[in-house]
Amino acid sequence: MNASPNAAPDRGFTLTELAVVMAIAALLMSGMMYTLSSQVEQRNFEDTRRRLEQARELILGFAIVNGRLPCPATATSTGNESPAGGGTCTTGYAGWLPARSIGYQQTDTDGYAIDAWGHRIRYAVSIATPFNSQAPQICRPVSATTPPVTPHFTHKDNLKANGIDCQPNDLLVCKSATGITSSNCGGTANQVVTTSLIVAIIFSAGKNGAQTPCTTCSDELANRAGYATFVSHAPTPNTFANGEFDDQFTWITVGELYGKLIAAGVLP
Repeated sequence: MNASPNAAPDRGFTLTELAVVMAIAALLMSGMMYTLSSQVEQRNFEDTRRRLEQARELILGFAIVNGRLPCPATATSTGNESPAGGGTCTTGYAGWLPARSIGYQQTDTDGYAIDAWGHRIRYAVSIATPFNSQAPQICRPVSATTPPVTPHFTHKDNLKANGIDCQPNDLLVCKSATGITSSNCGGTANQVVTTSLIVAIIFSAGKNGAQTPCTTCSDELANRAGYATFVSHAPTPNTFANGEFDDQFTWITVGELYGKLIAAGVLP
């Protein structure tokens, strides 16, 4: 049977119509990829936070068992504290979490603890001579003119002999790198905590925490300088005054450490 002479002729999409469809599809795919990427980054951020908290608990557990804090691992200690057995740490502020010494399981092939991006988790511990927290001064030895024996927090015998009135005297967390030095925040207004509070810091350098960090990110660079001063604040983009910042921090206070050791019967 012949087709009706009034029937509309068959036709396909014009090039313009195809271009519009492809543009719409590209926009949809782009939106989906962006959403997926954001979800992955959020999961990595949250996973890293959990890993830092796990590391924190393992360090406290190590302290209860060994009567002291572990020293940081170094670039050549394959995830073990350096030196083995603690005492005078090879490095106090520029090392890595001693994964093998504390039993941390998520490591790279060399035995170093890693965050969700595969970057090594960093660790700093108080190594300066502690100061007396009370008057009369009872951080041993009792003499006001004689400093307590060091190291304190990483040496089992010294920590017990010096006593729980000894306070840390070095680790400091600042709000930004502006004005900070190797030993202070450039003023109390820039301090998050004081030097008498923190005995250990655990932190991740974040997604951009490769060995060659952003050269214009002054807040992040301060955390890689190897000093007792660190910077911690909410994440910022690269348009921020001090550059991009995605480091994540947790720390252990002196009161918490002493409390755990007293409850476990390790101190006084």
